[in-house]
Amino acid sequence: MEIKTLKAGQKTKKTAIGEIPVDWEAVELQNVIKDIGDGGTPDTRIAEYFNGGIPWATVADIKFRIRATRQTISELGLKNSSAKLWPPQTVILTTGATIGKVGLAEFPLATKQGITGIICNESRLIPEYLARFFETKEIFLNRIAQGGTFKEVRAPILKRLELALPPLSEQKKIAEILASVDAVIDQTRAVIDQTKTVKKGLMQELLTRGIPGRHKKFKKTELGMIPEEWSIARIKDIGEIVTGNTPSTKASRYYNGDYPWATPGDLGIGKYVKTTLKMLSGEGAFVSRFIPKNSILVVCIGSTIGKIGMASQEMSTNQQINSIVCNKDWDYHFVYYWMSRIAKLLVEMAGKHAVPIINKTGFSVMPVLKVPIDEQRAIGKILDSIDIQIHNEEVFINNLGYLKSALMQVLLTGEVRVKV
Repeated sequence: MEIKTLKAGQKTKKTAIGEIPVDWEAVELQNVIKDIGDGGTPDTRIAEYFNGGIPWATVADIKFRIRATRQTISELGLKNSSAKLWPPQTVILTTGATIGKVGLAEFPLATKQGITGIICNESRLIPEYLARFFETKEIFLNRIAQGGTFKEVRAPILKRLELALPPLSEQKKIAEILASVDAVIDQTRAVIDQTKTVKKGLMQELLTRGIPGRHKKFKKTELGMIPEEWSIARIKDIGEIVTGNTPSTKASRYYNGDYPWATPGDLGIGKYVKTTLKMLSGEGAFVSRFIPKNSILVVCIGSTIGKIGMASQEMSTNQQINSIVCNKDWDYHFVYYWMSRIAKLLVEMAGKHAVPIINKTGFSVMPVLKVPIDEQRAIGKILDSIDIQIHNEEVFINNLGYLKSALMQVLLTGEVRVKV
């Protein structure tokens, strides 16, 4: 990747969209495209209009490279609707209920209404360059959307958008650079997915059969076949169970302090609960009840029952969360992974009520494997090392995302030039 910044004295010109290199143009979209239009939906009451041979994209299908659609329509459905068949390399942009998602069609397809197709005049504008332009405009497009209950950005508005247009060779190079960043992001995401699959298999093996080669004999229990040396305990045997509390929201003295206060929305982002949306004062945290670092947090009330987390520091929680404070006979990593494994069981126990709930009594008697502490630690260490690997890869992806955003900002404005 070879790039160069604009140097003092390098020729630029002022335009309506800002200062750009002198060899670039500021153009309205309508002057560099061949066609633009909305999609459509065939009458859903007529079965013959669907499940044909024409890919039909909805919002869920829109990725930067559109390689498949979940639904298809028939030639009859296409003919009897406002949908249009777009050719490969059409820029596909969501402009209706969801605004600002963009992709490139890699095969002929039609789209639902609220999804605009744009065909570039490729003697002036490379489709991938235009798609990258729209990647930077999601917030702007939402701001200029018009309408009441359902806002949209209609084609006449899009056609008047101005963009900075470099020569074709530079458009191509910019697109290649950003595509290379995307490729690394995709490769890293594939590594994460594979690592998560490995972790799932290891959890199944380690939490049912233990460390490989360590056990020869197994026995049947309520939790299935387990090593003969293991036994069944209850969550209450692990240590203290602490149910959180919500300090009165009318008392401002309880809030906006220095003490983290976890609610269900703070769990499930990663293994550790490191930050919380709301903070309590020391007085508020005392009312809510303190839990120590490495406590296991489990959502037991509400629509997100089964979400699990581990306290990264001393904190408190609201009443929807039961926290397990492990005693010396239990490894907190092992307990975390056990609770993660039975998360679906928690959902089933709660039942289908208006407000699903597992009371503290029911929670305390849920079964857990009693494993010798040294083996607990070994199992916890293995699984934690995988979570650390996943976390590091996710941090890498986030950093690549920031790099890509920064690159788009400077490359698509000419602030930084690529060497062609």
